[in-house]
Amino acid sequence: MKALQITTYGELKDSLVIKTIKKPSLQSKEVLVEVKAAALNPIDYKLAQGHLKDLVPLDLPVTIGFDVSGVIVEKGVEVTNFEIGDDIYARVPHEQMGTVAEFVTVSSDTIAKKPDSISYEEASALPLAGLTAIQALEKAGLKKDDRILIHAGSGGVGSFAIQYAKTKGAIVYTTTSSKNVDWVKALGTDRVIDYTEENYKEVANNLDLVFDTLGDSYTFEAFDIIKEGGKVSSIAGPPSEETAKQMGIEGYKLPEELTEKIQAKSADYFFTWMQPNADQLNAITAMVQDGQIKPIVDLIYSFEDSIEAYQYLATGRAKGKIIISLS
Repeated sequence: MKALQITTYGELKDSLVIKTIKKPSLQSKEVLVEVKAAALNPIDYKLAQGHLKDLVPLDLPVTIGFDVSGVIVEKGVEVTNFEIGDDIYARVPHEQMGTVAEFVTVSSDTIAKKPDSISYEEASALPLAGLTAIQALEKAGLKKDDRILIHAGSGGVGSFAIQYAKTKGAIVYTTTSSKNVDWVKALGTDRVIDYTEENYKEVANNLDLVFDTLGDSYTFEAFDIIKEGGKVSSIAGPPSEETAKQMGIEGYKLPEELTEKIQAKSADYFFTWMQPNADQLNAITAMVQDGQIKPIVDLIYSFEDSIEAYQYLATGRAKGKIIISLS
């Protein structure tokens, strides 16, 4: 079968190669999926560039990709909850990374049936972004009437988080650039902040929660705009001590500056290292079928153009998700 593989760490044009490899073998609790579409995520190209090699070491060469939508063509002897021919979607576990390929094996307890109302390409856009947003916002206890700032509302995670926060009845602020203001507003945002024209810290303040998708200085600035006793939920800042243990980082301590920020506001700080979750995927399916959530797709590339697709994703200009179609 054909697969897009990371062969070395470095620039994407050098590290990514389309290769012919052996079809993966099936274990008793796994399904073999004929891939119809795979969504690309920033973690993919960061792995290829070597930025995460200390945290997530890879045994190169390795097939890239975590998001998938496709058809079950084989199943292990212990799989009882899915049948051959089922349309499914998933964010595969790290150890099963490799969705930008013609076939991939996936643990049956991490997949869900694809929403009937959307295409394979649209379905592949949902798992990583959706699970990340749900887990980060649920960890922070998002509830009705909470005032929340979601950074980067035009991105894959941000665009899902906006829609999910509105299903909870939250009051949503988001940041984006001028060209994306109208369509981000159409997702349900109550106040869109054009960061090219406005200082977000002057518009959004005394918030219940900030969803930090950007990291760096934005993580620390979040504490300046939350209320006393507010919350910051991050997927890009320093890990919390709890999450560091989950990630296998021993002896980790929060940066002193971050600890001071937390204490000054009597705040809560959360960090999410997203995990595959079939129950949450099933909840996403229900929200899609009910029209509460819609997948946001920017561009669809052919498998042959998948390296170009990753190069475009790495520019940071994507509006929603970038998809590789193998249909």
